[in-house]
Amino acid sequence: MTLSTTPTPLGRVLITGGSSGLGAAVAHAVLEAGGTPAIVDLDVSAWHDRAVAQEADVSDRLQVERAVAAVAEELGGIDAVVTAAGIDRCGRLEDVAADEWERVIGVNLLGTVSTVRAALPHLERVHGRVVTIASSLALRALPEATAYCASKFGVLGFSRALAAETSGRLGVTTLIPAGMQTSFFDDRPQQYRPAADAQLNDPANVARAVLFALQQPPRSEVRELVIAPEDEPSWP
Repeated sequence: MTLSTTPTPLGRVLITGGSSGLGAAVAHAVLEAGGTPAIVDLDVSAWHDRAVAQEADVSDRLQVERAVAAVAEELGGIDAVVTAAGIDRCGRLEDVAADEWERVIGVNLLGTVSTVRAALPHLERVHGRVVTIASSLALRALPEATAYCASKFGVLGFSRALAAETSGRLGVTTLIPAGMQTSFFDDRPQQYRPAADAQLNDPANVARAVLFALQQPPRSEVRELVIAPEDEPSWP
């Protein structure tokens, strides 16, 4: 048997959180690889005239459903989904306002679920792929990170169950990245920001890992993929 070394074409890739951070890096990588990115984010102005883009708060299921439907209609379908939208609220459980804590769950976990659910009929028509974005904090817990850990542990569990449930109908990969050099940390109090000597990965490197998963040959799946800087101190 001869194995193909030609990457699978990317096609139409819907990316939540595609206006910044890892999501933007994935969108640019998809473009450079000849695919068609479709951006879903709170602010998509940076993508006007460059890609299909829909404004939506992914924590709002109805907004997600409308955005996914609009993308599918404009592009004639969806071949893959990457759920890169994510936020964090650091602090002791009693110090983080309940609505802020719950919003982390709403964006990171429920936003992932809503996006996949809305895109599922389109993906199943083409045996498409889903790449969910977990975190190294889906594998280990830290103090003063209860919301983020809960959301990312949830993403990992959801993705494993989804892979089992949809086996033979679509591909599911969970990406587990360590910290990246993005604006993700900018709105945190100083004590929760990475130290000056922190080992952070370039999001462009992580985006290449996403494309690796998306371009696997038919019936070949990367179920989980951990990507971290070489000197990442928290792994394993």
